[in-house]
Amino acid sequence: MFRKIRSNRNPRDTLYSEFKKELNPYLTNIRLSLKAIARKYPRFLFAMMVINIMLSAIVVIALHHPVPQKPLPVSPINTGFDKIRAASAALRKTILLKQRVDSITSKKQLTASDSVNLGRLLDSLQEINKTAKP
Repeated sequence: MFRKIRSNRNPRDTLYSEFKKELNPYLTNIRLSLKAIARKYPRFLFAMMVINIMLSAIVVIALHHPVPQKPLPVSPINTGFDKIRAASAALRKTILLKQRVDSITSKKQLTASDSVNLGRLLDSLQEINKTAKP
C-alpha cells in the first residue's frame, strides 16, 4: 500500500511543453495567415484600430458612473474635541462682545452710532446663547 511510485517520465517534460508540442503546428498556421492578412490590408487594420479606440473612449465616457463617496467614520474623540473647540471659540467671542458692551455702557451719554452698535452687540450675544444651548 505504501510503495514508492516509479515513473519513466522525463523530468524536463512539463504540461506547457507538451501542449506546445501538440498545438505548435496549428498556432504556426494561424500566425502565418494573420501576418499575410496584415501585409495585404494594412490601412484597413489601422482604420479598425482607430475606430476601436474611439468607440472605447465613447463607451467609457457614456457609461461612467461616479462612485458615491462614503462618509468618513466619525470618531467620538474627534467630535468631543470639536465640541470643546467650538465652545471655547464661542466663549472667547462672548467675552469680547461683553467687553465691548461694557465699554459702550460705561459712557455717560450715548450717540446714535453707539446705540446701533450696542443693539448689534446684544443681538450677537443672543445668537451665541441660542447656538450654545442645544
